[in-house]
Amino acid sequence: MSDKYTTARLTKGQEHFEILVKPQPALDYKLGKQVPISQVLLIEEIYSDSSKGTRASEEKLQKYFGSTDPQKIAEEVMKSGELQLTTEQRRQLIEEKRRQIVTIITRNAIDPRTGTPHPPLRIEQAMGQVRLSIDPYKSAEEQAKLVIEELRPILPLKLEQMRIAVKVFPEHAARAYNTFKSFGTVSREEWQSDGSLTAVVEMPAGMYGSFIDRVGKLTQGTIQTKVLT
Repeated sequence: MSDKYTTARLTKGQEHFEILVKPQPALDYKLGKQVPISQVLLIEEIYSDSSKGTRASEEKLQKYFGSTDPQKIAEEVMKSGELQLTTEQRRQLIEEKRRQIVTIITRNAIDPRTGTPHPPLRIEQAMGQVRLSIDPYKSAEEQAKLVIEELRPILPLKLEQMRIAVKVFPEHAARAYNTFKSFGTVSREEWQSDGSLTAVVEMPAGMYGSFIDRVGKLTQGTIQTKVLT
Protein backbone atom coordinates (compact mmCIF):
# COMPACT_ATOMS: atom_id res chain seq x y z
CA MET A 1 0.00 0.00 0.00
CA SER A 2 1.48 3.34 -1.06
CA ASP A 3 1.23 6.31 1.30
CA LYS A 4 0.78 8.53 -1.78
CA TYR A 5 -2.36 6.95 -3.17
CA THR A 6 -4.99 4.33 -2.52
CA THR A 7 -8.03 2.95 -4.34
CA ALA A 8 -11.78 3.44 -4.19
CA ARG A 9 -13.97 0.78 -5.81
CA LEU A 10 -17.57 0.41 -6.87
CA THR A 11 -19.25 -2.67 -8.36
CA LYS A 12 -22.26 -2.32 -10.63
CA GLY A 13 -23.73 -5.54 -11.92
CA GLN A 14 -20.76 -7.64 -12.96
CA GLU A 15 -18.57 -4.64 -13.66
CA HIS A 16 -15.93 -3.13 -11.37
CA PHE A 17 -14.90 0.52 -11.43
CA GLU A 18 -11.89 1.94 -9.63
CA ILE A 19 -10.24 5.31 -9.09
CA LEU A 20 -6.86 6.25 -7.65
CA VAL A 21 -7.19 8.75 -4.81
CA LYS A 22 -5.04 10.63 -2.31
CA PRO A 23 -5.41 8.88 1.07
CA GLN A 24 -6.19 11.76 3.44
CA PRO A 25 -8.41 13.89 1.16
CA ALA A 26 -10.26 10.70 0.17
CA LEU A 27 -10.85 9.74 3.80
CA ASP A 28 -12.04 13.27 4.63
CA TYR A 29 -14.45 13.11 1.69
CA LYS A 30 -15.73 9.68 2.76
CA LEU A 31 -16.35 10.99 6.27
CA GLY A 32 -18.51 13.78 4.92
CA LYS A 33 -16.10 16.71 5.00
CA GLN A 34 -16.33 19.36 2.30
CA VAL A 35 -13.48 18.37 -0.02
CA PRO A 36 -13.65 19.02 -3.79
CA ILE A 37 -13.49 15.78 -5.73
CA SER A 38 -10.68 17.31 -7.80
CA GLN A 39 -8.52 17.33 -4.66
CA VAL A 40 -9.39 13.70 -3.92
CA LEU A 41 -8.42 12.25 -7.30
CA LEU A 42 -4.80 11.38 -7.93
CA ILE A 43 -5.54 11.13 -11.65
CA GLU A 44 -8.78 11.70 -13.55
CA GLU A 45 -9.17 8.19 -14.90
CA ILE A 46 -11.75 5.47 -14.28
CA TYR A 47 -10.32 1.96 -14.27
CA SER A 48 -11.77 -1.51 -14.44
CA ASP A 49 -8.53 -2.74 -12.84
CA SER A 50 -6.24 -0.02 -11.56
CA SER A 51 -3.47 -2.46 -10.56
CA LYS A 52 -3.12 -3.44 -14.22
CA GLY A 53 -3.77 0.05 -15.52
CA THR A 54 -6.87 -1.16 -17.39
CA ARG A 55 -9.24 1.73 -18.07
CA ALA A 56 -12.99 1.27 -18.14
CA SER A 57 -14.48 1.74 -21.59
CA GLU A 58 -16.54 4.83 -22.35
CA GLU A 59 -19.37 2.52 -23.38
CA LYS A 60 -19.52 0.94 -19.91
CA LEU A 61 -19.17 4.30 -18.19
CA GLN A 62 -22.09 5.67 -20.15
CA LYS A 63 -24.14 2.54 -19.49
CA TYR A 64 -23.60 2.41 -15.73
CA PHE A 65 -23.13 6.08 -14.82
CA GLY A 66 -24.89 7.91 -17.63
CA SER A 67 -21.72 9.95 -18.14
CA THR A 68 -18.06 9.72 -19.09
CA ASP A 69 -17.07 12.68 -16.90
CA PRO A 70 -14.40 11.27 -14.53
CA GLN A 71 -15.17 13.74 -11.73
CA LYS A 72 -18.89 13.00 -11.80
CA ILE A 73 -18.23 9.26 -11.83
CA ALA A 74 -15.60 9.59 -9.09
CA GLU A 75 -18.15 11.30 -6.84
CA GLU A 76 -20.47 8.30 -7.14
CA VAL A 77 -17.63 5.85 -6.57
CA MET A 78 -16.59 7.72 -3.42
CA LYS A 79 -20.12 8.06 -2.05
CA SER A 80 -21.38 4.55 -2.81
CA GLY A 81 -18.24 2.48 -3.14
CA GLU A 82 -15.54 1.16 -0.82
CA LEU A 83 -12.45 3.19 0.03
CA GLN A 84 -9.34 1.13 0.66
CA LEU A 85 -7.74 2.58 3.79
CA THR A 86 -4.04 2.67 4.50
CA THR A 87 -2.95 0.53 7.44
CA GLU A 88 -2.41 3.60 9.60
CA GLN A 89 -5.76 5.14 8.65
CA ARG A 90 -7.62 1.95 9.55
CA ARG A 91 -5.78 1.66 12.85
CA GLN A 92 -6.54 5.27 13.80
CA LEU A 93 -10.20 5.10 12.78
CA ILE A 94 -10.82 1.85 14.63
CA GLU A 95 -9.08 3.12 17.76
CA GLU A 96 -11.10 6.34 17.70
CA LYS A 97 -14.32 4.37 17.16
CA ARG A 98 -13.38 2.07 20.03
CA ARG A 99 -12.94 5.06 22.36
CA GLN A 100 -16.31 6.45 21.30
CA ILE A 101 -17.99 3.10 21.98
CA VAL A 102 -16.41 2.91 25.45
CA THR A 103 -17.65 6.44 26.20
CA ILE A 104 -21.20 5.59 25.07
CA ILE A 105 -21.30 2.45 27.21
CA THR A 106 -19.90 4.30 30.22
CA ARG A 107 -22.54 7.03 29.90
CA ASN A 108 -25.53 4.80 29.22
CA ALA A 109 -24.95 1.49 30.97
CA ILE A 110 -24.75 0.60 34.65
CA ASP A 111 -23.67 -2.39 36.68
CA PRO A 112 -27.05 -3.80 37.84
CA ARG A 113 -25.37 -5.16 40.98
CA THR A 114 -24.32 -1.71 42.19
CA GLY A 115 -26.49 0.68 40.18
CA THR A 116 -23.38 2.62 39.13
CA PRO A 117 -21.53 2.88 35.79
CA HIS A 118 -18.60 0.62 35.00
CA PRO A 119 -15.28 2.51 34.81
CA PRO A 120 -14.00 2.97 31.23
CA LEU A 121 -10.93 0.83 31.95
CA ARG A 122 -13.12 -2.10 32.98
CA ILE A 123 -15.10 -1.81 29.75
CA GLU A 124 -11.91 -1.61 27.68
CA GLN A 125 -10.52 -4.71 29.40
CA ALA A 126 -13.76 -6.61 28.78
CA MET A 127 -13.72 -5.60 25.11
CA GLY A 128 -10.20 -7.01 24.91
CA GLN A 129 -11.49 -10.40 26.07
CA VAL A 130 -14.03 -10.85 23.30
CA ARG A 131 -13.57 -10.92 19.54
CA LEU A 132 -14.99 -7.65 18.27
CA SER A 133 -15.05 -6.45 14.69
CA ILE A 134 -15.28 -2.65 14.77
CA ASP A 135 -16.39 -0.95 11.56
CA PRO A 136 -14.43 2.30 11.04
CA TYR A 137 -17.35 3.88 9.14
CA LYS A 138 -20.41 2.67 11.04
CA SER A 139 -21.59 4.97 13.83
CA ALA A 140 -20.34 4.29 17.36
CA GLU A 141 -23.92 4.46 18.65
CA GLU A 142 -25.08 1.58 16.47
CA GLN A 143 -22.01 -0.51 17.23
CA ALA A 144 -22.26 0.12 20.98
CA LYS A 145 -25.53 -1.82 21.01
CA LEU A 146 -23.81 -4.88 19.49
CA VAL A 147 -20.76 -4.53 21.72
CA ILE A 148 -22.94 -4.50 24.84
CA GLU A 149 -24.55 -7.79 23.79
CA GLU A 150 -21.09 -9.31 23.31
CA LEU A 151 -19.91 -8.07 26.70
CA ARG A 152 -22.89 -9.17 28.78
CA PRO A 153 -21.65 -12.78 29.31
CA ILE A 154 -18.51 -11.44 31.05
CA LEU A 155 -19.61 -8.00 32.29
CA PRO A 156 -23.04 -7.31 33.86
CA LEU A 157 -24.59 -4.38 31.97
CA LYS A 158 -27.97 -2.71 32.08
CA LEU A 159 -29.00 0.10 29.76
CA GLU A 160 -31.39 2.90 30.63
CA GLN A 161 -34.09 2.52 27.99
CA MET A 162 -36.52 4.96 26.39
CA ARG A 163 -39.52 4.50 24.10
CA ILE A 164 -40.04 6.67 21.01
CA ALA A 165 -43.25 6.82 19.00
CA VAL A 166 -42.53 7.60 15.35
CA LYS A 167 -44.49 8.19 12.16
CA VAL A 168 -42.87 8.02 8.73
CA PHE A 169 -44.42 8.94 5.40
CA PRO A 170 -44.63 6.29 2.64
CA GLU A 171 -41.64 7.35 0.55
CA HIS A 172 -39.23 6.83 3.46
CA ALA A 173 -40.96 4.09 5.47
CA ALA A 174 -39.06 0.99 4.31
CA ARG A 175 -35.59 2.45 4.77
CA ALA A 176 -36.56 4.10 8.05
CA TYR A 177 -37.79 0.77 9.43
CA ASN A 178 -34.36 -0.81 8.89
CA THR A 179 -32.77 2.15 10.66
CA PHE A 180 -35.14 1.74 13.62
CA LYS A 181 -33.99 -1.86 14.04
CA SER A 182 -30.32 -0.85 13.98
CA PHE A 183 -30.85 1.47 16.96
CA GLY A 184 -33.14 -0.64 19.11
CA THR A 185 -36.20 -2.87 19.23
CA VAL A 186 -39.37 -2.11 17.28
CA SER A 187 -41.95 -3.07 19.92
CA ARG A 188 -44.96 -2.01 17.87
CA GLU A 189 -45.49 -1.30 14.19
CA GLU A 190 -48.50 -0.40 12.06
CA TRP A 191 -48.27 -0.12 8.29
CA GLN A 192 -51.05 2.11 6.97
CA SER A 193 -52.92 1.58 3.70
CA ASP A 194 -51.06 4.51 2.12
CA GLY A 195 -47.68 2.91 2.93
CA SER A 196 -46.84 5.13 5.89
CA LEU A 197 -45.51 3.60 9.10
CA THR A 198 -46.19 4.27 12.76
CA ALA A 199 -44.03 2.45 15.28
CA VAL A 200 -42.68 2.43 18.81
CA VAL A 201 -38.90 2.02 19.07
CA GLU A 202 -37.20 1.10 22.34
CA MET A 203 -33.53 2.08 22.60
CA PRO A 204 -30.82 3.09 25.07
CA ALA A 205 -31.47 6.66 26.20
CA GLY A 206 -28.01 7.79 25.11
CA MET A 207 -28.73 6.89 21.50
CA TYR A 208 -31.73 9.19 21.20
CA GLY A 209 -29.82 12.17 19.77
CA SER A 210 -28.09 10.09 17.10
CA PHE A 211 -31.37 8.34 16.29
CA ILE A 212 -33.19 11.64 15.69
CA ASP A 213 -30.31 12.95 13.59
CA ARG A 214 -30.11 9.77 11.46
CA VAL A 215 -33.82 9.38 10.75
CA GLY A 216 -34.19 13.13 10.30
CA LYS A 217 -31.66 13.05 7.45
CA LEU A 218 -33.14 9.84 6.06
CA THR A 219 -36.66 11.29 5.90
CA GLN A 220 -35.59 14.81 4.97
CA GLY A 221 -36.97 16.12 8.24
CA THR A 222 -40.50 14.79 7.73
CA ILE A 223 -40.52 12.21 10.53
CA GLN A 224 -42.81 12.79 13.50
CA THR A 225 -41.59 11.61 16.93
CA LYS A 226 -42.77 11.64 20.53
CA VAL A 227 -41.00 10.40 23.65
CA LEU A 228 -43.29 8.04 25.57
CA THR A 229 -43.32 7.80 29.34
